[in-house]
Amino acid sequence: MWFYASFSAKSVDVFYVGVDVGTASVRAALVTRDGLLKSTSEEPISIWEPQSDHYVQSSTEIWDKCCTVVKRVTSGIERSQVRGIGFDATCSLVVLDQNFQPVPVIQDGENEKNVVMWMDHRAAEQAARITDTGHGVLTRVGGVMSPEMQPPKLLWLKENLKESCWNKAAHFLDLPDFLSWKATGCLTRSLCTLVCKWTYCPPDGWDASFWTMIGLEDLLENNFSKIGSVTCPPGSPLGDGLTQEAAADLGLEPTTAVGASLIDAHAGGLGVIGADVKGFHLPCEDQPITSRMAMICGTSSCHMAVSQPLFVPGVWGPYLSAMVPNLWLNEGGQSATGRLIDHMVKGHTAYTQLQEQIQSPFIGENIYSYLNNHLSLMANSHSAVDLLGSSLHVWPDFHGNRSPLADPTLKGMVVGLSFSQTVDDLALLYLATVQALALGTFHILEAMKEAGHDIRTLFLCGGLSKNALFVQIHANATGLPVVLPDQTEAVLVGAAVLGACASQDYSTIQEAMAKMAKVGKVIQPDHELKSFYNRKYKVFLRLVAHQREYQSLMNLR
Repeated sequence: MWFYASFSAKSVDVFYVGVDVGTASVRAALVTRDGLLKSTSEEPISIWEPQSDHYVQSSTEIWDKCCTVVKRVTSGIERSQVRGIGFDATCSLVVLDQNFQPVPVIQDGENEKNVVMWMDHRAAEQAARITDTGHGVLTRVGGVMSPEMQPPKLLWLKENLKESCWNKAAHFLDLPDFLSWKATGCLTRSLCTLVCKWTYCPPDGWDASFWTMIGLEDLLENNFSKIGSVTCPPGSPLGDGLTQEAAADLGLEPTTAVGASLIDAHAGGLGVIGADVKGFHLPCEDQPITSRMAMICGTSSCHMAVSQPLFVPGVWGPYLSAMVPNLWLNEGGQSATGRLIDHMVKGHTAYTQLQEQIQSPFIGENIYSYLNNHLSLMANSHSAVDLLGSSLHVWPDFHGNRSPLADPTLKGMVVGLSFSQTVDDLALLYLATVQALALGTFHILEAMKEAGHDIRTLFLCGGLSKNALFVQIHANATGLPVVLPDQTEAVLVGAAVLGACASQDYSTIQEAMAKMAKVGKVIQPDHELKSFYNRKYKVFLRLVAHQREYQSLMNLR
């Protein structure tokens, strides 16, 4: 058991549990009232790819792993010390029957494989058809329906698995809402999931004409019961807290408060964007929270800013109360970031040679720490590492463009390759990929600025925020300071914020964020590189213009 100064007049310290279900793992953390992580635990989860662009998981396995990690992080304290629990997860689609049992989402698949993952692009054609309707709800998704949202996935299931899935399904839930239902037995959906991924729009709710227009009018039955008829803002207390069964599964007390859930990236936003920045001399100090952007960067990246309602072409939103209650969220993103970096590095001919070099004399050193150091050695002592990327350029949309072009048909591009196959070449390709991702972030920022946003500071969290080169290049390419959180697992802090609000130990999300999110480090941009990145950004934009020109030429008949 851990002991430390009490937060209040209470004689026993209190904690909150944050649970984060990412793409490939489930994590939990025990978090104090002032946002410190006392213990964490992680378990891998299975991903099946039955065919190209189809990615599925099991909600049963995911819940089991949630229970495992929660029991671990709370093993050293009394159950009564846990005041609340919050869940976040990827925006994947869970399908259950009328008895709340799994319904398979693949042909001839086991029932357990009942989750269409967020990165599943099987419904690209359905998404394009929905976009072609021009329905009014599309204005809140940048004018383009993404195959990563739920309506096209639902339409695909109806059109392709009508007998084995669609006709048997009684409940379609976003994975975050599935977790809160498992915990409480309450089917109330979070506004975060329904507004961001399902076209729900408070205060009006569902637009029946949209579902009818796209061929899913059967979802109107029983007041939209299959996709959710009752909603609440993130962090709202759900039901009577943990049910007896869920409490036993998780190793916690029944009735422990459970907060309405968040999509994982949005939990990261809560874990960083509201931090008190006084004394750090940042341009967002003494400015409203609307001057900040939270960037959650891992397998993919999300770029989130809150404001009054602003419509940004190619950027999702504005979404009311989808992250911070009573503020409108705009959400940009990149479909592949960490996944793209891994793809470029591990697919290079020199990767085996790189692994051999790391084993000796740098035994145990992280691949990317080694590459960052290697690039520093390659650079002239009087030159920035960034300048090594002068003649190698990458367009990073190997998995399509989420923002601001909202074009899932775009592909990756690399310009400037030679016959050389050395570790130096691998390092340069890695550098050019990171620079392309940073320029993609700048591309999103420019679109948001043109629509009326005034972003002055970036707040980063997620796995890639631990990569020093990735962080510095984002500062240099955007010209903005980057704030890193005091607690490296900011997504888990954000999930714990939900539990803290549900317990009513804090009266609002904003109050909890200010107390539980803290600045750890500030990375300033190198302004001497402004001209270099201005030129590289011009190349970046020409790459996509050329790609579209090539597509047009090849489509001529």
